[in-house]
Amino acid sequence: TQAFAGGGSSSLPPGGLSLTEISQKLENQKIPIVTHIISDEDIGNVVGEKLQTVDLERVLKVLTDPHYAGLYDRHVMAIERLLRHYKQGFLMKDLVQVRRILNICADRIEEGLVCYVEPLVDCLCVCALPFLMEKASDELAYRQISVETASQLAFLMRVDVSRVRLQICRTLAQIYDGEPPPQDVRDHKPAGRKYNQAICEESDISETLVRTLKLLDKDLTVRLAVISLLQKLSGNSTRCCIQMLSVNAAYTLCSRMTDPDPSGELLFRSVEILWNLMQHGDSEQVAKQLACQECVAQLREAFVYLLPRTFSVFDRQLRNDVLVLVQLLAATDCRAPFIEVGFLKQLTLFATFEEVKSHSPLVRNLKLSKNHEDFELKKLLISTLVSLSSDPCALPVLSEGHFMLALLSYVKPNEPTSKPRELPPAYVEELQLLALSALATVGPKMQADFVSCNGCNRLLELLFWCTEASDDYLGYGNAFHGAGGRGSKRAQMRRTLRAISAMVTTNNPDILADFVDQDAIGALSEILASSVSAGNRTGQAATAAVNDDDTIDLEMKREMLGILSGLCENSLHNKDLFGPSGVATLVQFLRTDPGLLSSGLGHYQLVIGAIDAVWCCVVGSYTTEDCFLEREGVYLLLDLLERCPSDLHSLILGVLLDLSENEKTLPHLKTWKGGCEVTAPHLFCALWRDTEASIGCPRRPDGSIGDLLSPLMGDDQRKQPVTPQPANWPSRSIVEVAENVRAKIYALFYRIGFVDLPGINAEDHVTLTLIERYLDYKLGEVWDEVQRELELEQVRPVTPDREALDWINKCTEQETLLVAKTQSELMDAKRDQEVSEEQALYSELREDHRQKEKAINDFSDFVARTSDYSKLREAKTRQLASIEASRIVPLQQDGAAFHSTELVNLQATVFCNTSVKLQSTPADILGGHMNVKERLTSWMTNYPRGGGTAGGQTTSRSVEIVE
Repeated sequence: TQAFAGGGSSSLPPGGLSLTEISQKLENQKIPIVTHIISDEDIGNVVGEKLQTVDLERVLKVLTDPHYAGLYDRHVMAIERLLRHYKQGFLMKDLVQVRRILNICADRIEEGLVCYVEPLVDCLCVCALPFLMEKASDELAYRQISVETASQLAFLMRVDVSRVRLQICRTLAQIYDGEPPPQDVRDHKPAGRKYNQAICEESDISETLVRTLKLLDKDLTVRLAVISLLQKLSGNSTRCCIQMLSVNAAYTLCSRMTDPDPSGELLFRSVEILWNLMQHGDSEQVAKQLACQECVAQLREAFVYLLPRTFSVFDRQLRNDVLVLVQLLAATDCRAPFIEVGFLKQLTLFATFEEVKSHSPLVRNLKLSKNHEDFELKKLLISTLVSLSSDPCALPVLSEGHFMLALLSYVKPNEPTSKPRELPPAYVEELQLLALSALATVGPKMQADFVSCNGCNRLLELLFWCTEASDDYLGYGNAFHGAGGRGSKRAQMRRTLRAISAMVTTNNPDILADFVDQDAIGALSEILASSVSAGNRTGQAATAAVNDDDTIDLEMKREMLGILSGLCENSLHNKDLFGPSGVATLVQFLRTDPGLLSSGLGHYQLVIGAIDAVWCCVVGSYTTEDCFLEREGVYLLLDLLERCPSDLHSLILGVLLDLSENEKTLPHLKTWKGGCEVTAPHLFCALWRDTEASIGCPRRPDGSIGDLLSPLMGDDQRKQPVTPQPANWPSRSIVEVAENVRAKIYALFYRIGFVDLPGINAEDHVTLTLIERYLDYKLGEVWDEVQRELELEQVRPVTPDREALDWINKCTEQETLLVAKTQSELMDAKRDQEVSEEQALYSELREDHRQKEKAINDFSDFVARTSDYSKLREAKTRQLASIEASRIVPLQQDGAAFHSTELVNLQATVFCNTSVKLQSTPADILGGHMNVKERLTSWMTNYPRGGGTAGGQTTSRSVEIVE
């Protein structure tokens, strides 16, 4: 202890020290605490270079102190000494002082002091390195300072020195997207790449650089550097794109992208930035900035300049990129000044010069090859013109350029092979499908050109070719328009039907007459008929066949039905041409399983097309209507109405209502029976109740009227206030008629009648009383709205009109009370009938019990007659009396010729049958069925009186044993 405590020279006494003395001695002496801290320097394990910090405040004092104002050499030496110490990067905590130093150097350069250029460039080089952190929390603590530093670097572009500007661009590019160099600094860690990108995006570098472009018109090198940096910033950052668009970056870049540039880099990078702005920014804002004559003219010059330059893949791709920008601009804003600068006319010329010969010098020596870029150019030209056709002012230009003729030149059968200098069949198919799709969009807008180019005949010829089975052509199914067409002609047929449908929907009499003259109705009916029986066919004809599980084929069926509806809708002659064959096909479509309507494959749209075809192709022609009725079409419509979704109820009821104008339809409506023997009147009443429940009409639990003042109003109609409206505007009561099916149900009942309807119950009778007064209630609602609007407008009707309004309201109220009373009587009658049926059931139950009691009494009487002879004689007496009473005339027994019909000595006391049922003891007790029969036979032999026989005479009987 002494040695540890201090190494004293005294020795312990002979007896030693006690613990108290030792502790007291330790308290009086100081014990040294030794801490061994071993650093990397002590053991020689040093990693990285040690950063020697510099007092930046002293450097700033040298630069700003008035006493050192003219000592420029000392300023430069101070900055160089600072950079020697911070050659691995600046600390985040020193960025504020670094910004001040940079601004001082920039201000001195603007004052004409060239000696500060080199220090400023060197500082910018060090700023390109990631900032250094002493702590892990420095990224969060100095984040805003880092963002402001990045913004300050961009602000230094104000220095009109090319070398400084180029270094700023290189520094910002290195910070945002550069690969950070190795920085081995002891006790410090460089910021990560994601952190550097984040501070660049949060700063306003993008806005500053776009504004700087306006100052660089004469310095192409710096301008290219700035544009290259903008390309990097807009490549993957939505935030940078938004910032650039806020300062009209699209206009700034596009308006000067065709400036003289020997390298061609200016045009390429400008187009790339515009692409990025379209993709990551707001495309509408980009289109708005580009939709000026200056930008469109620049796009036109760039495209015309690049179009004949087809020597390299780079030039062709750049040309296509410019055209894609034009297409995006046309798709976003079709009213951009393409016509004013003459660009639309040139695009039409370039798109049609191969199909339509032209003597324009722009295409005299122009020829597109078979490479992929030129093929994409052709598709882009067609797509761009289709987008521009949305502007009505562009249609005359397209017509003058024979755009319709160029599209129709592709509407022809394809060849399986191609000639050496022609496009491959796969490319030809893509162009054909694109032309058909464009025709479906442009054709309705250029109807005169379509008719003059004989478009109806060409489309039908292509449709007939699609249905042929002898052709060896097999589709490739490439691109978007060729989906589902590989190995068949389905893609061509699909696009052809869409084009025909688009032209039919124009309702142009010349176009419809041309299609009808070309027998389009018969051809489409034949194709539909063959599609129904497609499962029984094989071979190449299956190109037009339809598989019920294929969405594309269901779509083609729907298109054909729509075309037939358009051709036959307003022409009685065309409906007659539709004929029995078309009706037979429609009936097959109406047999579609309602369970498939929710499959999502297109059966729902197909059924809608079939119902619409019935409405347009059948209704109105007595010939087709009779054929439709013969094929049970009304029954099929009612079957579909019973099981289909509520969205189809209005459509089906409308068809049935129009068909009911034919008197032959009414028996079909009355005799139809659906599932569970449901009749059409009952179905209509159920639909009425479902409709009222969906719109919120007030009804009592028994279905009677709940609101006597407004019996037909739903929740929405009640909540909507009455407001004064012009005379030509429909009121809410009139609009409500078209919003549900109650008016159609009322019209159907008006046709079939309200009495003597089959299959309706008491609830249906209650509903019918309301349906029968539907028109009266609706008229009352309209007059009530008129009266309320007059009150709101503070208009007082004259006395006769006022009396008429009061009389109408009174009649409506009285009629409502009468209907409510009738409904109450019907419900009372229903309850009485239910009570009567209940009593009848109870009577049957009592009768059942009475028969059981009679059976018990008969058995007791049988046992009594068997055991008591006097009882047997009484029974015999009663039997004879009953026989005597049953005779009409008393017998004359006195004559000698009288023959008695009674058996003598017959002791049977009951009227017996030839077969007697005996209830026996169960077989398992008697030992089996044979033992039971043997015992009963022995019993009847030994005891003949037990069964009602006496003496030696017995009646022939068969014994049936009931176990």
